[in-house]
Amino acid sequence: MRIMAFDYGTKRIGIAVTDPLQIIATALTTIHPNESLTFIKKYIQTEAVEKFIVGSPLQMDGSPSESAPHVNGFVRSLKKNFPDIPVVTIDERFTSKMASAVIAQSGLKKGKRQQKSLVDQISAVIILQSYMESSYLE
Repeated sequence: MRIMAFDYGTKRIGIAVTDPLQIIATALTTIHPNESLTFIKKYIQTEAVEKFIVGSPLQMDGSPSESAPHVNGFVRSLKKNFPDIPVVTIDERFTSKMASAVIAQSGLKKGKRQQKSLVDQISAVIILQSYMESSYLE
């Protein structure tokens, strides 16, 4: 079964998934928040998802950021619409900066590097990899 991760934003949600053996995290897509439930419902009809991981936006001091209420609403929506799939939130500080750095070093052409949707997808991959690494250590 796969694990699905989300980098939630009010304009875009970056989505990443693991392979069925939960070894590799891969960028899946970027969608508008209004399309999220429809997209997820369609996805889980063809792929078994064991768990949702959602990046939790925190300030440097660990307090919730101003986008936290939006993320919390998304988490509540996931729990309500997919009650059999556990939702885990993890710290997403620095994921966008890390994603931008990865993209800058990737060798992609400038136009492709500047696509915000790519940053959101890579951020979701980083969130997913962070979760996988932390759960591997447990």
